Amino acid sequence: MNKKDVIDFFDRLAPAWDDMQVRNEEVIAEILFKGGIRDGVRALDVACGTGVLFPDYKKLGADVTGIDISPEMVKIAEEKFPEAEVVCGDVLDFSFSEKFDAVMIYNAFPHFAEPEKLIEKLSLLLKGSGRISIAHGISEKELAECHSGSAKSVSVPLVKKEVLAQMLSPYFNVDVLISDDRMYMVSGVKK
Repeated sequence: MNKKDVIDFFDRLAPAWDDMQVRNEEVIAEILFKGGIRDGVRALDVACGTGVLFPDYKKLGADVTGIDISPEMVKIAEEKFPEAEVVCGDVLDFSFSEKFDAVMIYNAFPHFAEPEKLIEKLSLLLKGSGRISIAHGISEKELAECHSGSAKSVSVPLVKKEVLAQMLSPYFNVDVLISDDRMYMVSGVKK
């Protein structure tokens, strides 16, 4: 997977991204709850896109920083949420000045070609008891169908929840493993 192809793909989709989103409020609430997003939490939203979850963070009293590799996605997020901190860049290469209480990767994990490298980097961005959450608001089957079309060249297959838990285990105590017909989520607390 080529980084430039990923940027170009999401830049092209950015203007219609919000219209393409299907929100299941109950699933999003569960993901955010299990991800430790609550009042006073400083969260990093990795591959935040147009800021799809930003209103949810605000409603829960969390402070969010978003990062996305697509300049067009970031531009829209900044226009929609001028009060939010949004960074354009590759999280693998970016240096943040502070650590976070929680990291959320929502609907984006298959777009990272080197998941183990991503997980290691994110572990360094979390405070001592920080939580990482990798989640999708649709099932594993639906995601595979979605990525079988035009997104195939900018995605890798989503790994089974147990495999992802193993990838996280050197850095995190995994305590959430969900893959059902509504959602996919693996989450854990930093060791």
